[in-house]
Amino acid sequence: MASDVAQAISGELIGSNAHLDGVSFDSRTIKPGQLFVPIVDQRDGHDFIADALSRGAGAYLTSRAPQGRTAITVTDTVTGLLKLGAWGRTRLDPQLQNRVVAITGSVGKTSTKDLIASALATVLRTHANDQSFNNDFGLPTTILNAPDDIEALVVEMGMRGFGEIARLCEVARPHIGVVTVVSNAHTQRVGSINGVTRAKRELIESLPAGGCAVLNADDSNVLSMRDASKAAVLTFGESSSAEVRMVDCEIDQQGRAIAMVKTPWGDAKLSMNVPGKHMAHNALAALCVAGILHIDISQAAEAISKSNISPFRMQIRKLKNGAVVIDDSYNANPASMRAAFETLSTFSGARRIAFCGLMAELAEPSEDHLAISLLAKQKQIELVAVETNLYGVRPISFSQARQVLEELGDGDLVLVKGSKVAGLVRLCEGLYRDEL
Repeated sequence: MASDVAQAISGELIGSNAHLDGVSFDSRTIKPGQLFVPIVDQRDGHDFIADALSRGAGAYLTSRAPQGRTAITVTDTVTGLLKLGAWGRTRLDPQLQNRVVAITGSVGKTSTKDLIASALATVLRTHANDQSFNNDFGLPTTILNAPDDIEALVVEMGMRGFGEIARLCEVARPHIGVVTVVSNAHTQRVGSINGVTRAKRELIESLPAGGCAVLNADDSNVLSMRDASKAAVLTFGESSSAEVRMVDCEIDQQGRAIAMVKTPWGDAKLSMNVPGKHMAHNALAALCVAGILHIDISQAAEAISKSNISPFRMQIRKLKNGAVVIDDSYNANPASMRAAFETLSTFSGARRIAFCGLMAELAEPSEDHLAISLLAKQKQIELVAVETNLYGVRPISFSQARQVLEELGDGDLVLVKGSKVAGLVRLCEGLYRDEL
């Protein structure tokens, strides 16, 4: 009820009480009976309260003057949403017990989240965040929209500065924490890769003594977190020291990894459904979580092998002109760009072309972009810079890139990748014929 929400977040209920079912911060996706939470970000969400009400919102938070109907006034709507998420998490305690999993890392958060959710869903009623709902408003919304009968919760946690992951952990209270990779992503905000390590470590520091930290044994920055909490530690990777270890890995003609995995619970075979050896590394983390939660490791591996991941992440699709595209356009940083180039180089084709947009929020953008340009030359990949000159090649416009794509043909292989602000998700819109 709206009165319960107001009490939970120390807000004031204005208007009649109302039954509420779920939360949304996007008026375009509001469902009847949901609470609308206007976010003040690039746009002021208060401007869309009327739209949310017209679509059936049962009530809304506001830090402005109420606009009629059922309102809950607060000093700050995001703070109110975080408090509400923490309240919602407490209500789920009886069902979740120790089965709350949080994932962070410079690359692979969303894919790892998807693979973990697939593995757990073989046995447990599992709820995970949509897309990349991994920040101050996405994570509490994920918790508040979880069904009442869930048995496992899987959430990812993004980082754009110190203290953010710690704040999210106060809401989600994870029992298992997974760190994929630490690299120079968002270094503009935390100064260096050491700053990234420090910020990601907040997840491991938050774990309870009875919990478990799942750490990448192949990344020294991640492995350095093993003493950051009293929780147990389980490691994964190709390193001989990894407790969940990938061996005998092969890459098929579509860039997908096929590997044997040795675990404390027995051996398993992975046959990945998405390209990239780095995706198999993400799958190792998923097997760790499955093992911790006593799920049969072979059953988990089979589910992971069949799993699809969120859109615009290493999706292999075909254009109407016959060219094959690896659509990894959702986001980019130097580490994920290198992994995508490595995958593209495993394919054979007439041409290998990478349409690359800006990699944002880097402390040393010129150096990082030029390093990717050099890697492209080493891998014999033709790099096409879209609306940025940081790669050291003459950039082309979005419309010109679109035209180049349209002129490709059978045998041509294309990678599309850039940070979210580059907008390359839209580059291939309407050009796809099917998905391979």
